[in-house]
Amino acid sequence: MLALLGSGFLLGWSVAWPPGPINAEVARRCLSGGFWAGFGVILGACSGDAAWALLVALGIGTVFTTPTAQLVLGVISLALLAMLAVTFLRRARAAWLGQGTAPVERFESGKASFLLGLTMALTSPWNVTFWLAAIGRPGMNAIGLAGLLTVVVAVMAGAAAWGVVWCAVVLFTRSRAGDGSARWGAVVMNGATAALLIWFFVGAALRVFA
Repeated sequence: MLALLGSGFLLGWSVAWPPGPINAEVARRCLSGGFWAGFGVILGACSGDAAWALLVALGIGTVFTTPTAQLVLGVISLALLAMLAVTFLRRARAAWLGQGTAPVERFESGKASFLLGLTMALTSPWNVTFWLAAIGRPGMNAIGLAGLLTVVVAVMAGAAAWGVVWCAVVLFTRSRAGDGSARWGAVVMNGATAALLIWFFVGAALRVFA
């Protein structure tokens, strides 16, 4: 049991820390709304990953690995990335022109953070591939359903632990740097996030349509 928990925790940490659209949005929300605004995205993403993990553990995950299913998920994921990039570009432009820097309350709420993270995790065609590799590989069936669920919980704990560390690092960095001008802070936060999302969009598009 301890070996399953330990390996699952490390697996969750290792898959959560690489730069990606979720970590970029977590950083932006932490800077604009505080710890829980960013950590809500992590909780949503963990919930989405848990859903994929359960489908794989129950033997249903392979349905989503067909070329058609992967293409559909990829297109949905690309549409979400494009929508977010356009949203943040418009916010950066509005802040640059001095047309208001206050965030849209509904989009920036804790509930919106959770739903955004959940949607990004569920629509990523690579999440199901990851879970098939993590708990659908040969030999994992030997540990039984209880063992598989233990690994899933440990992976979620590892990803959530990374989320706590990432949010803390972002907030600590902001405190050391100072808040600065609200207007220019909004320009930088929204503009940088939009640029990262465009970068991820291009990379994801090349993989989806390769």
